[in-house]
Amino acid sequence: MSDEETNSGVESRISAPDLSCPKCNHLLPNGLGVIRCLMCKSEVKVDHEGTKKKWREEKISCPSCSKVLICGVDKRPANLQCAACKTHFVLKPNRPKIEIACPACDRKLRMNKRPGERDIACPACEVEFKVSF
Repeated sequence: MSDEETNSGVESRISAPDLSCPKCNHLLPNGLGVIRCLMCKSEVKVDHEGTKKKWREEKISCPSCSKVLICGVDKRPANLQCAACKTHFVLKPNRPKIEIACPACDRKLRMNKRPGERDIACPACEVEFKVSF
């Protein structure tokens, strides 16, 4: 298998639901299974049959030949192989994005939604502020 085949990937269009940690109420990392809270280090078991069903039925395009495939797997990331061209690729988890407004100039900033606290500098007015999820 070539390096190109093992490194190619497709991002899923379906993300797991946003959930809060039952101990500290901060956002948990996106995914299913046993998830560790980044803030309080608690382990939480996340199981969502609706998401698993959508993941199994998700239609994706092969990154090499563009053939439309049905994933058939209820986990992310998933190692897949195209039935038509035999290319191996990874179906990566969806990385949800969020829009927040700068508190100084109200400009909309789009970023990856991930747990924890982040220091942000607005590209428009250069005001620095913190966001936490």
